[in-house]
Amino acid sequence: MDLDTLRHANLKLLDDAVEDWSIIARNLNTLAEDAEKGLRQAANKANWAGENSRVTKEFIGKTAGEIRDAHTQAKSIHDVLKDTAGELKGYRTQLKDAIDRGLKKNLTVMDTGDGGFTVTMNVHPDRAAEGYTPPSHTQSDVNALRDEIQGILGKATESDNSASKVLKALADQTNYGFGEASYQDRDKAAEALKTADELAALVKKDPDKLSTAEFDRLNAGLKKYSADPLFAERFATTLGPRKTLDFWAGLTGQNGGWELRHDRGEQFDDLQKHLSLTLATATQSDSAAMTSWKGNMVALVDQPVGPGGGFPLGGQVMSNLMRWGDYDDRFLNSYGDKLMATEKKMTGNGQHGAWQRMGGDPMLNRTGTDSGWDPMTGYLKALANNPDAATSFFNDTFLTKDEDHDFTEKKDGKEVKKELTNFDYLFEERDWPADYDSEHEESIAGRNNLAMALEAATTGHPAGEQPTPDTPHHNAEQAKLMERLVSSIGEDPEERLLKHGHMIDSVGQITAEYLPDINRSISGADRNDPDSTSWERTQKMYPMYGEEAVLDPRDVTKLLFTVGQNPDGYAAVEVGQKAYMSQLMEHHLNPDLPAGQVVDDDTEGVVRQIAERSGEVSGILALGRQEELAAAGKEKDEAYKDSMDLVKSSISGGLGTAVGVGTSFVATPWVGALAGGATTTVTGTVLEAVFQDFKSTELEDSEDARGERWQQGLDNNGHRSGQAARLAAEEFGMVDPADAETWARESGEQGYYNAQAIVDGRTPGSRTTS
Repeated sequence: MDLDTLRHANLKLLDDAVEDWSIIARNLNTLAEDAEKGLRQAANKANWAGENSRVTKEFIGKTAGEIRDAHTQAKSIHDVLKDTAGELKGYRTQLKDAIDRGLKKNLTVMDTGDGGFTVTMNVHPDRAAEGYTPPSHTQSDVNALRDEIQGILGKATESDNSASKVLKALADQTNYGFGEASYQDRDKAAEALKTADELAALVKKDPDKLSTAEFDRLNAGLKKYSADPLFAERFATTLGPRKTLDFWAGLTGQNGGWELRHDRGEQFDDLQKHLSLTLATATQSDSAAMTSWKGNMVALVDQPVGPGGGFPLGGQVMSNLMRWGDYDDRFLNSYGDKLMATEKKMTGNGQHGAWQRMGGDPMLNRTGTDSGWDPMTGYLKALANNPDAATSFFNDTFLTKDEDHDFTEKKDGKEVKKELTNFDYLFEERDWPADYDSEHEESIAGRNNLAMALEAATTGHPAGEQPTPDTPHHNAEQAKLMERLVSSIGEDPEERLLKHGHMIDSVGQITAEYLPDINRSISGADRNDPDSTSWERTQKMYPMYGEEAVLDPRDVTKLLFTVGQNPDGYAAVEVGQKAYMSQLMEHHLNPDLPAGQVVDDDTEGVVRQIAERSGEVSGILALGRQEELAAAGKEKDEAYKDSMDLVKSSISGGLGTAVGVGTSFVATPWVGALAGGATTTVTGTVLEAVFQDFKSTELEDSEDARGERWQQGLDNNGHRSGQAARLAAEEFGMVDPADAETWARESGEQGYYNAQAIVDGRTPGSRTTS
């Protein structure tokens, strides 16, 4: 900034901009609050159905989020402008004061017109003609004033430039919509950009020459700024894709850098996490530089990187740097396309294995769960954090019928080539490479991450989390994947799930979130008979919002029986089913239910059907549990109790949504079972009793004791069904509570009895005893 620009600047224009942005930010804040309270919360409580359930609720949620982001960005811009205006005013005042002090010493400051300025001494013309030379101390005054003014102009220039950089960086974050970057002052944003440049310079160094002090600075810096959008974008784009991959491949290699690995090797996992989180944040930017970064990173998936040449490939390295954080959907899908194309090439279209790590290969993953040599392991973990990308990925085609492969199916009595989706290949056909964890035990990470990615893909929320009122209802692509998952498990439960028991906790959570679909499937109604009233009745009996997954009842039985053989899976579904049953009782025993949602006039029949179907689900789960305990005994039974305790602690304060039915069975305003994410007294009371029932169950390691436990489970199931019906009847007064309790208890017990015959008919060879 030159002298006259600062001295004569009309800062009122800047003041006007500050005031305008203040008004914009204030108005957007009001709008954001209105959108949250008036739109989003109302949408979450509304009785959505049909197309609304698929589109409108999700659209309203995204729109409310965009308005909130607009306020965030407007406030950041206002704060940056306000800081800059205040500083420039201060520097202008300092400049004028310095010039005025110079004049008192006969010193004049003039702009030279080329960005510079001069400081000269005022000498009377007569004295100048006489060859007058001013005293030497006056020259020092000249120098001092020159240096002071240069310092003021330098700080003003820095203020102006940093504001420009920050504002441009904020504007460049998104091509459409608004960014989430939030800064209370310009200096913090400018410091983030400066730190990004400095840390990127460290990563560009040869990792073998990185000192422990530099490593510590890098690790701490990424930890501090990993969620900062401006920092992340600047860091990633300054570093570039190739340098990122070369750095991690070099750092984790076995050649050179011995001192760093010796002194900081135990912190490599922290650096891996912080680098992953930073890159995830960066991919959310739509800046031109970041768009190029994403495209170039995808191009490197099948290219050798690092110091060795040949291997590892870019995809092997990058997949280990995406295990944490929410990566951009489009980037994940483009990356996945290239990764699966590489998988096809490396495996001969899936006909043999690949990615087998040899002893000298780098340990690309430093978490201890696996070596990281198989790129699918890390990529699937990234999908587990990103539901939309996961759904799209699993439904994509891996092999067509026209490609060269040996995967076949029977059609019209003939063996023909079949098409495989990514789900089909990974869940059923892939030859997973042997891998080991840090304890030299066989690694379960690959298939475990597959299960978590499927959890995200089918439920619409990240794996390990619970649905919230904002979680959209199941869409057609999610339901389609659920249908394929249940069918696949039904085809071969042992090979596809039981042999990999660590996957069942995720499958159990998935199952819990599709209980309306499951209850419809086992209702016995013929959905394909156009003249049948039973299917219309079933639809009203089990109201659903979003797309239904159409499931074969035989496959559902095998799914429930298999899930019941895992403590975590059992707990998720059993608690979910009891909550769902309670909510249905409350829904259908409400006399204010709109006529179009009333099943029929046979209230007793409705209560009995709800209880009986629920009893069948719980009974099949219990038989699965018994199957496991027949082999494992009392020790395993303690694990079941522990899993129920974990479910109880995880849903404290949010029973309704946490048990998994919140995204498809949404309470209407006159019922309120899940409105706002909370549970009703009916559901909460029943679940507290379920937890107490389970806590008091004791098992001796004997056949007689297992029979006693079956009887105890039968009794408890009947009591909980009766309790739910009685509480709902007491709440609304539609029927006599004692009658409702009797109907539900008897039918709940009958459903539990039915489970034995159902399992015997659909899962032959089990060890269950009753």
